[in-house]
Amino acid sequence: MSNTNKSEWPLWEVFIRSKAGLDHKHAGSLHAADAQMAIENARDVYTRRMEGVSIWVVESKNIHASDPDESDSLYDPANDKIYRHPTFYNLPDEVKYM
Repeated sequence: MSNTNKSEWPLWEVFIRSKAGLDHKHAGSLHAADAQMAIENARDVYTRRMEGVSIWVVESKNIHASDPDESDSLYDPANDKIYRHPTFYNLPDEVKYM
């Protein structure tokens, strides 16, 4: 892959964690020649005002997603297992970000 032809660079998905203890959130996408360049570009594009403490980049071709049109059959088995629903748990006040 040529570094001079940006149209051939793969697409990367960028995830930013805004502060320690929080989840990474999808911030956007960008093209880069490799993972290191993707991290550096993500830093420049998505954390210009020091918004993040951690950056993840994943080449878009490596992300596999379920089909939203098949969500009924995908999630149906969980509906009859009410013990999996978080309503049965009491969290202490000290626990944050859950």
